[in-house]
Amino acid sequence: MSSHTPAPVTSAVREIPPDDRPRERLARLGAEALRDAELIGVLFRTGTREVGAVALADRLLHHFGGIRNMARASLEEIQQVKGIGQVKAIELKAALELGKRLATHNHLNKYKIRSAQDVVDYLMVDFKEYETEHFKTLLLNTKNEIRKVVDISHGSVDGTLAMPRDVYRQAVREGASAIIVAHNHPSGDPEPSNADIQLTRKLVESGELLNIPLLDHVIFGDGKYVSLKERQLM
Repeated sequence: MSSHTPAPVTSAVREIPPDDRPRERLARLGAEALRDAELIGVLFRTGTREVGAVALADRLLHHFGGIRNMARASLEEIQQVKGIGQVKAIELKAALELGKRLATHNHLNKYKIRSAQDVVDYLMVDFKEYETEHFKTLLLNTKNEIRKVVDISHGSVDGTLAMPRDVYRQAVREGASAIIVAHNHPSGDPEPSNADIQLTRKLVESGELLNIPLLDHVIFGDGKYVSLKERQLM
């Protein structure tokens, strides 16, 4: 009989009482009861010789500073975390992409815009992921329901350029009844610049000429937003 003793495993699932293990808790309480690391641990199934799946997930989240930054990371960047190989990195990226697509699909199908908050709720998932400035147009029908979201431009952390002709080209082509534009400030401060205000006024004028009114311009920051309509800047 071999006298070799296996190396101890810290935070291994087998050391956790059965009722407290992530898979059992998910089955009993639902996925929403688990914290991020536990959900990732369920996905990983196993950890390493040193740490269990949940502890490995905690290490991963700590490395990136949270799930938001982790979702932005490439496969190569995820694999730089000790204990994360290619298989686990691929599984994680696939799960994160499914979550992103589900959030997008949930926003479709006759989503009606009644206020700037509706715009924020609809686009926040996308804008949270951007590290550079992105400019989008919501094409609306006569009931202010979203028909399509058009990516107009994206640029550096210092800003991007959107011209009225770029904004309205697709709106005319798609027969939109009205539009709303939105962009983000990577600095995190959503306060409109003079350039933002001037562009908005040009868009208002273009919309009047084309009979496709601009209903609002929403600027996203870090957990905050500014509606130029609410500020009476358009």
